[in-house]
Order: sequence, then C-alpha cells, then structure tokens
Amino acid sequence: MNLAPSSGPASMPSLPAPLTQPPIANAAPPVIAPPGASSPGQAVLALTARYGKDLPVINNGLVWRVFSDRPDETGTFKLIREERGATPNIVLPPGSYVVHVAFGLVSAVRPLTLKAETDRESFVLPAGGLRIEGRVGTSKIPQNQISFAIYKGSQFEVGERASLVPNVAAGDVALLPEGTYHIISNYGDANSVVRSDIRVQAGKLTDVIITHRAAVITLKLVSDRGGEALANTAWSVITPGGDVVKESIGAFPRVVLSEGEYRAIAKNEGKVYERAFNVVNGVDGEVEVVAR
Repeated sequence: MNLAPSSGPASMPSLPAPLTQPPIANAAPPVIAPPGASSPGQAVLALTARYGKDLPVINNGLVWRVFSDRPDETGTFKLIREERGATPNIVLPPGSYVVHVAFGLVSAVRPLTLKAETDRESFVLPAGGLRIEGRVGTSKIPQNQISFAIYKGSQFEVGERASLVPNVAAGDVALLPEGTYHIISNYGDANSVVRSDIRVQAGKLTDVIITHRAAVITLKLVSDRGGEALANTAWSVITPGGDVVKESIGAFPRVVLSEGEYRAIAKNEGKVYERAFNVVNGVDGEVEVVAR
C-alpha cells in the first residue's frame, strides 16, 4: 500500500518530532507567501520532501523548522519559523539558515543560504509506515489488551537495545526509517509474548498481523463446585517447573496465559488450595479451585 495516494489528501498521522534536534528558542509566527512571491529585499524558501529520489512527494505529516545558522550566547539555535504544511513557501530575509524536517521518526537537516529570490529545496525522507494488530486464531485482540514495542534491527542481533517506539497501539501507524525491525508483542501482562522480525520499505505501508497462542482464564476459589467465589483470595499461577507466571488478589482475577500446563494456587484465611489446569489456544474459560 503506497503511503502517497495518487489523488486526494493522505491520511498519515502526525507523530512526535524526532528526539535529536538543536535546542531552540521561541519561534515567531510563520510567514507564508505564494510560490515566487516575496517582498522587496526578501527571499522565498520553497520546501518539499519525497520518500526517495524516484518516489512520490510526501503530502502530509511533515514538520518544518528553520533555525538561525549560529547559536546565540546561551548556545541555543534560535527557531526562526515552524511550518506543518506539505509544501510550504516561507518568506525570510536573505541570509544563512539551517532547515530541519521531521516525518514521524525520520528527519533530515540542511544548511543553506538564501538570496533575494526563490530557493527551492527538496529533501529525501526514506520513511515507511508500520501498522500492527494482534490475533488469537481468527479473533482480533482488543486494542486495550495488547501492546507492541518496536526495536531497530533483528531480534537475533547480539547486544542490548532500547526500544525505538516503546508502546504502539494496535491499528496505529508508526512512521519509521526504511530498514529491518523486530516487534515484541505482549498480550495481557503475563507470559503471552511473541517476537517478530519485519522490514519497512520507503513509501509503503506494511501491515503486520501477530498471532498469539493463548487464552483468557478467570480464576475462582469456591466452597463447592459452581458456588460463589470467595473474596480476599491471593492467587499464584505457576508452571509445572515451579516458575511463577502471575500473582494477583481478588475473587475473579482474569489472566491471559500462553497455551500449556499450569497450577493455580489460592490462599484464603491462612489456608492454601491448588489445582492443575491446561490452557488451550483460543479457548477462554474459568478455573475453579475448591476450598477443601
């Protein structure tokens, strides 16, 4: 899917500007002029950006900033103008400037000198879109139950890395530099975790479906089978090897578990009860522990 449709405005989201940019002072309001028009002694800076040399023009989601070319006495590069249009024409006095453009997590910077005429500058931002959703079988996982973290490079590369985007909501579009990434998907807050490698291409939207093999389990401690759940119960879900997967307190705790074998341990009024159970992919259900 091309991120720049052949007709009509694009619907790309506006993501935060990149973290790396010069320190800035407060900007003056932008002054916009029609192409080729300028006041006497003024210059027009006409700006555009493309996904690549031979790829379409980016027509939404850009943030342009024009800075002075030298820092002031405090070391701050003064922000002269800021514009969020796709192809702005900015009127400026002749002189030297630094232009910074951001598109999601992709950015470029260029020093330039303006004369009393129109200067047309085109930037290349090799960005692509990534949209993710999670499923169990054919069922879509609700947005508020799943999260995605995006990391640069493959999951098989050696070394610790911080997440590039720590929390992407299902269905949102993340704008990323062209390249290889891996996604860590967490369904719930227990042990249903899936890792995937993907590649983002410039000018294209990549849709990724991540499939979890898990189910939602509700735990109940009851006096008799089918009875009312006992309140103030402390729960631990452990693997057959004794590893703790999830701990909680309550009468009806719900936990998302990866398919497999588990033991539920319930503590209530100083007594401990337990039961073994299996989780089957896509089969949500209840696990009753009888207090006997």
